[in-house]
Amino acid sequence: MQLPLFTRTVDKQKRQRSGTFVDNMKLPIHRWFRYSAGFSAEWVESILQDRRNGRHDYTIADPFCGSGTTLLAGDWLGVRSVGVEAHPFVTRIAKAKLTWSCDVADVLAAARRVKARAEQVVVQSPDFPDLIHKCFDEPNLVSLDRLKRAWLLENDGSPEMDLVWLAITTILRPSSSAGTAQWQYILPNKTKKVVAEPFEAFEEQITVITTDMLVYQQHAGAGRHTMAEIVQEDARNFPSVGTGTVDYVITSPPYANNYDYADATRLEMSFWGEVSSWGDLHDAVRKYLITSSSQHASRDKFDLDDLLAMAELAPISDEIAEVCTRLASERMDHGGKKHYHTMIAAYFIDMAQVWNELRRACRDEAEVCFVIGDSAPYGVYVPVDRWLGELALASGFNSFTFEKLRDRNIKWKNRTHTVPLHEGRLWVK
Repeated sequence: MQLPLFTRTVDKQKRQRSGTFVDNMKLPIHRWFRYSAGFSAEWVESILQDRRNGRHDYTIADPFCGSGTTLLAGDWLGVRSVGVEAHPFVTRIAKAKLTWSCDVADVLAAARRVKARAEQVVVQSPDFPDLIHKCFDEPNLVSLDRLKRAWLLENDGSPEMDLVWLAITTILRPSSSAGTAQWQYILPNKTKKVVAEPFEAFEEQITVITTDMLVYQQHAGAGRHTMAEIVQEDARNFPSVGTGTVDYVITSPPYANNYDYADATRLEMSFWGEVSSWGDLHDAVRKYLITSSSQHASRDKFDLDDLLAMAELAPISDEIAEVCTRLASERMDHGGKKHYHTMIAAYFIDMAQVWNELRRACRDEAEVCFVIGDSAPYGVYVPVDRWLGELALASGFNSFTFEKLRDRNIKWKNRTHTVPLHEGRLWVK
C-alpha cells in the first residue's frame, strides 16, 4: 500500500535534482567526467520527446553546453543538436564524449598501446606545477606522468586517442589524495581515505568508456554517428549557428553566485601543462567566459558607472542600479571587499547579449529553457530569473514564466547570509 507514496516521493526528489548533474553519474557516457555546472540528461530527454512531436527536422541548441549533456541527450533520441562552449578544456571533453561511435576494438587497442608504452617510460622526477605535487603522492604522480608521456608519444590525433586522453584526465581526481570541495574545487590541504592506483584506474576507466560506447551504439543502431556539433565560441556571439535555425534551447547558464568556472578544471589543466598557476587561469579560460565571479570582475577592472550606463541594462536599469549601489556600499564592511557590485552588473550585460544572440538563432516559434538560480551576494538579493526574463523580452522574445524546482540556502545556513534562495526553470517563448 505504501508503494505509490514511495514512487511519488522518488519522483519529487528526481524532479528537484533535475537542475543538477547528480543523476547523470549513473548514465552511460555522461558519467565519464563529472562537471558540476550541469543538469539532468533524463530530464532533457523527456522534454525533447514531448516537444518535437516526432519531427525529424528538429534542432536543439545549448549555448553553454559544458561537457555535453544536452548534445548526448539529443544523440540518444536521434535529434540534431548544436552546442556552444567557451571553456577550451571543457569543450575538448565534450568533443571526446561525442566520439561514442568509434570502433570499440580500436579504442581498446589505443589504450593498450599507451599502457604498454607507459610501462616502459622512465621518469626520474616528475615536472609539474606546485599544485600537482601537493595533490598526489610520489608513486601515483610518477605513474600518471608515465601515462601522460606515453599518450603524448602515441597520440596520432585520432578519436580513439581523444578517448584515451579523456580516460587519463578522468582518473586524476580518484588518483589524488587531495580533497574536493563543493563545485569540484580542489583542496590540497585536505586528504581523502580512498585513493586509486593510476594504472588500475586507467584500465577500469577504459572498460567504463568502451562499455558505455556499446550501449549507445546498440541503442542508435548500425552506422549511426553523433548528430551533434560543438563549436568553441562565445555564448554572446556564435556565428557558426545559423540565423533562424534553432527550434529549442535547453541550457544552464552560469549562475551569478561567484563560482569560478575557470577554476573547476585547474587540476586537470595543470596536469596537462595548460596552466602553471592560478594566475594563468584568467588568460587561459576566464576572460572568455560570462562574468559570474568576483575574480573575473576584479581582474577586468570594471567601473560600475560605466557598466550601469550600458544600453543592455535599460530594461532593468533602475532595479539593478539600486542593487549594485547597495553592494558597492556593503563590500566596505567585509574583509574580502569582493567586487560583487561590478560582477552583477557585468553578468547581466553579458546575459543580455546572450539573449540577443539566441533570438537571432531561434525560429519564431522556438522555446528556450534556462535552468537557473537566484543569488544574494553579501546578503543583497538579486532576482536573477525575473531579470533574465525581462532581458529576454527586450531581445525580442514574447513571454516568460518561472518554474521553481527547489529551495536553496534553507537547510544549512550560508556562512555569509541567510537569504532564502531557489533554483528552477525559466521558460521563454
